[in-house]
Amino acid sequence: MTRFWYPKRKRSMANTSRKSRFSTALSAHWMPSSNKVRKVTSENYPTDAGREGELIFRLVYQQAGCKKPFSRLWLSSMEDSAIREGFATLKPSTEYDALYQAALCRERADWMVGINCSRLFSCLYGQPLAVGRVMTPVLAMTVVREAAIAAFVPEKFYTVALSFTDGGTASSKRFSQKSDAETLLKNCRKEAHTTVQKVERKEKNEKPPLLYDLTTLQRDANRLLGYSAQQTLDYAQSLYEKKLITYPRTDSRFLTDDMAASLPELVATAAGAFDFHEDVPVHAQQVIDSSKVTDHHALLPTASVAKADLSALPAGERRILRLVVARLLCAVGEAHRYAETTMTTLCAGEEFTAKGKVVLSDGWKGIERKMLGDLLGKKKEPAVLPDVPEQSECGITGAELKEGQTSAPKHFTDVICYHCG
Repeated sequence: MTRFWYPKRKRSMANTSRKSRFSTALSAHWMPSSNKVRKVTSENYPTDAGREGELIFRLVYQQAGCKKPFSRLWLSSMEDSAIREGFATLKPSTEYDALYQAALCRERADWMVGINCSRLFSCLYGQPLAVGRVMTPVLAMTVVREAAIAAFVPEKFYTVALSFTDGGTASSKRFSQKSDAETLLKNCRKEAHTTVQKVERKEKNEKPPLLYDLTTLQRDANRLLGYSAQQTLDYAQSLYEKKLITYPRTDSRFLTDDMAASLPELVATAAGAFDFHEDVPVHAQQVIDSSKVTDHHALLPTASVAKADLSALPAGERRILRLVVARLLCAVGEAHRYAETTMTTLCAGEEFTAKGKVVLSDGWKGIERKMLGDLLGKKKEPAVLPDVPEQSECGITGAELKEGQTSAPKHFTDVICYHCG
């Protein structure tokens, strides 16, 4: 068992010791400022509205030896109206004590694991090795995945596909032996029709996606644009500082109840900024849930997009803003409705399955395609099956053998690792 080391002066969660000093390089700037801090009667602190921003202020406050009361300025947007509202609704610091304690726990966990385990494994293996609370488990996951990929041996499989006279195709089950599939193919080619055993038709709704938090934005930016997690964060941070989106480092995908009234106007403004002039139904209840909002609400465009010259933005920022606007329009839109049909037929004593889909209402998917069409790639048209009743015959025009193989697990991308971490 390894005994962890941690400085005594940091062991108490309530420790306000000033023994931790800033680096010499900061002393010239720090000392005059700390003296001024101790002369004020009260303070308002506007550090980053999150766990780490809370910790930064509290550590500086302790370092200054200040005992004055202080209030919290909490901002989710850099727009002038949001800043004024923030100053008008300053919160007592006690409301954020738990957030500070959480940040302190994170800092100390990183210290204890990083300092102690890095020293331990560096000594054990005779070379500098870095161990981290998050880094090491994610690295282990990546190593396990790469080992699984290296050890993977693809297996071939075979199916027989039938083509119907009235359109559509049906496939047999998979065969591991090619000879079995070839025997079925030979028998099917002797048949002029199949017998429809069963037809199932179900109407389904695909709900709109939730609004973006940082992780889901990074995932989509990686999938659609090829951006790394850090690139996406950098672009989003720049857009935030330009007052074009709300606070990007959010882990919530919902909005608070008090935002419902202003949502239709924001949707119209954001749509107009990207020349999307079709009517967008605003179902605010789909994105409103105060109980699921912690530090910050979901990522949104701001009303400032209406006045901004979006063509002057760097290409990366403009694309990220486009994703954020598209997600807002989709999230408040209507469900995508479609009818899915599964047909089971019998040919040469073997069951074949065919699936078809008919779109009843595009809903939010229509908005997504119009906003992001070039990023989504070519639209895949759903298969349409012939309208035939059960126990009827369905003509076939041909049969063919198809070969495939099982796929190895996919490599982790940085976005997947970031999400897992």
